Amino acid sequence: MHVPQRIILLAILASLAACAGRTPPPAPPVVNAPSSNTFYSPAADDILIRAIGLVGTPYRWGGNTPEGGFDCSGLIGYVYRDATGLLLPRSTREMIGMRAPSISRNALQSGDVVFFATQGGRNVSHAGIYVGEGRFVHAPRTGGTVRLDSLDNAYWQKAFLDAKRVLAGQSVAFHP
Repeated sequence: MHVPQRIILLAILASLAACAGRTPPPAPPVVNAPSSNTFYSPAADDILIRAIGLVGTPYRWGGNTPEGGFDCSGLIGYVYRDATGLLLPRSTREMIGMRAPSISRNALQSGDVVFFATQGGRNVSHAGIYVGEGRFVHAPRTGGTVRLDSLDNAYWQKAFLDAKRVLAGQSVAFHP
């Protein structure tokens, strides 16, 4: 091989080695600031983590502690009290009557409380905590456990009644 060809080959190999020898730095993360119609609270993350952490806890009518079990409103009250210090009303009927903004299904955010009329009609009979990606945590029934379900399930779509953004209207609850 002639010298000029050898120099060209070595130059090509050197440049390839330099490219393969170090990886480029990662791109900086993209952080999306909330839009003007989006409410974000760091407490929503605490609510999400605590609610999901209680999945598997036994259902107990009137229950409001991890040790004793939960009914649906007891679960919501416990999570909000533990994560934010807010005291919410005890029953689903009182919760749906809170002076907190109602939220449409397509605007739900983690931490919103979702309400259902599981017995038909327009009377609230069940509630859960929305955790994102179309899912919510709730304590559904005697003999069951706290679980994660999808709002896209036909049963929950039909029973969906309302949702409240409690964190946006903290004046509806009170600190102990």
